[in-house]
Amino acid sequence: MRLVLCESAAETGQAAAAIFAARIERGPCVLGLATGSSPLPVYRELIRRHREADLSFAECVAFTLDEYVGLQPVDARSYRATIRDEFVDHVDLPVAALHSPDAADPDPQALHRAATAYEETIRLAGGIDVQLLGIGANGHIGFNEPSSSLASRTRIKALTQQTREDNARFFGEDETVPKLCLTQGLGTIRDSRHAVLVAQGAKKADAVAAAVEGPVSAACPASVLQMHPHATVILDAAAASRLRNVDYYRHVQRLNDELGLLP
Repeated sequence: MRLVLCESAAETGQAAAAIFAARIERGPCVLGLATGSSPLPVYRELIRRHREADLSFAECVAFTLDEYVGLQPVDARSYRATIRDEFVDHVDLPVAALHSPDAADPDPQALHRAATAYEETIRLAGGIDVQLLGIGANGHIGFNEPSSSLASRTRIKALTQQTREDNARFFGEDETVPKLCLTQGLGTIRDSRHAVLVAQGAKKADAVAAAVEGPVSAACPASVLQMHPHATVILDAAAASRLRNVDYYRHVQRLNDELGLLP
C-alpha cells in the first residue's frame, strides 16, 4: 500500500486523476467508479483534463460500485443517475459503456440473479483496471459495512443506520433512505489491478487510521486494501491526522517523487 499525503481536497483529486489519466492514455481500459463526496474532486479534475487536455474516455468501460435496492436507474437518487450527473455526462464515455448493478426489483431472487450477472459482466470485460474508492466513517468501502466477508462478491447488503443517516442528505425530508443495496464485494474490489482510495476531512481520520495501520479485519472493511497487491491511499491533511507513521509516509513520498514514480 502506498500513501500519498496532500494538503487539500483539491490536491487529492489531482493526484488520483493523474493515476487514472496515466492508465487511460495507455489504451482501452476498465474503470471502477465510486459515488459519494470523496471522489468528487477526482471527477472534477478528470473533467477538466477531458476539456482542457483532450483526455478521452471513448475507449473506456466503467462499472459503478453499488446501487440502492428499489430505485430505478433513472431515479435521480440512484447511484447510476448520480455518477452520470457528477461525471459521465461531462466526458466522452459512452453511456452504453457504463454498467451498474440492477437493483430496481426488490425481489430477493431477482437481486441474487442481478448480483451474479454483475460479477460475470465485470469478468467478461476483463476485470477492473483502476478502481476508485471512498471510505465511510465506519470503514466501509462500496457498501461493504463492518462484518463483511473479506472474500465477498457482489451481493445484497443491509446498510447500517449510520450509513443511512449519512446519506439522508440526498433524500427529501419525507423520503426514506433505502435499507438494502447491491454492492461489489471486498473480494471483487481486491480483484482490481489498482485500487485508489481517496479521503478528505477529519471525520474520516479514524477510519483511515484503522484501514491503513490497524489489523486486517472485517470490523474495518477498508483494511482489506492492506492485502491488495497495488493499492494507493490518497489523503488530505485532516484525513491523515490520526496516522502514527505519517513522517515515514512523507519520507517515502519524497523518495518516490525524486524517482518520478507514479503511485
